[in-house]
Amino acid sequence: MLASVTGCTITGIEGRMVEVEVYLSSQLPSFDIVGLPDAAVREAKDRVRAAIKNSRLDFPKQRIIVNLAPADLKKEGPQLDLALALGVLAAARQAEVPAPLAVLGELALDGTLRPVRGVLPMVLAARDSGFKRVLLPRENAREATLVAGMDIAGAGSLGDALAIIRGELKPEIPPPAKSFSAAPDCDFARVKGQEGAKRALEVAAAGGHNLLMTGPPGSGKTMLARCVPSILPELSEEESLETTKIYSAAGFLKESAGLITRRPFRHPHHTVSLAALCGGGRVPRPGEVSLAHNGVLFLDELPEFRRETLEVLRQPLEEGEVTVARLQASYTYPSRFMLLASMNP
Repeated sequence: MLASVTGCTITGIEGRMVEVEVYLSSQLPSFDIVGLPDAAVREAKDRVRAAIKNSRLDFPKQRIIVNLAPADLKKEGPQLDLALALGVLAAARQAEVPAPLAVLGELALDGTLRPVRGVLPMVLAARDSGFKRVLLPRENAREATLVAGMDIAGAGSLGDALAIIRGELKPEIPPPAKSFSAAPDCDFARVKGQEGAKRALEVAAAGGHNLLMTGPPGSGKTMLARCVPSILPELSEEESLETTKIYSAAGFLKESAGLITRRPFRHPHHTVSLAALCGGGRVPRPGEVSLAHNGVLFLDELPEFRRETLEVLRQPLEEGEVTVARLQASYTYPSRFMLLASMNP
């Protein structure tokens, strides 16, 4: 008995489609997952088993082999839980999953669906792959509606997902998402005095130049920097979508948030690590230089930053992107930003 369900995963800030192939054989009961799964994907078999049983469904007492194709792509995160559960039920002839349907979501032990990060790039990948319908957790439905031309079905549990697939339950239509601001609410027009600094910031903002401010503590350097996004032009539709994808992949997009329409402002502490600044980590995610993409990166007290940390900024400033190399993969994140820095005399 063989079944196949299409799921999604995240690679860097891009979504990738994953074919979840489930095979049941009449051997001793076991559950094996192949296809370069990480720890979160390998642990999904325990979540899937408990979720199916707690949803009053029969978990097959057979040998279960799951292949995640393409097999040479590393799969990370819990967003394949729902696809795994539906694949097991389809192989056991307890459900029938229609072919042009992309599925994503994390399962709790009681069968409820939990939201996942990176929904926007995954739905974009599904659209680019020819899918018209996506089944995902109800909390992620509003973010998924940012992709035009897609039929978004939000479910609250595994049972609801099966009812939606069978046509027994109509998914709720989420209200339109409000725009999300990644910049502080500070207006440049309300700043009084500091005419020389304001003129320099206006010229830098107009030409996209970098700027270093020098002055004694309390002279207003940080306040002026925080007000710079208010004089930058509005994001274009393409820039807004690209910036929102980065925040979605990093898990910083709020549940009720829509597209980011105001240029972001990032203000890392001087103790920031290399991975936090340029991206990376055990599960690679975008760093501060990418979260400031199409916006402003402000380094307060510049001399306090370590030299090796500042050297990391060389590639993003010159090429507008940063490459994070790992043993099994290499990730490239966009990082075109305006660099502002301040220091005491």
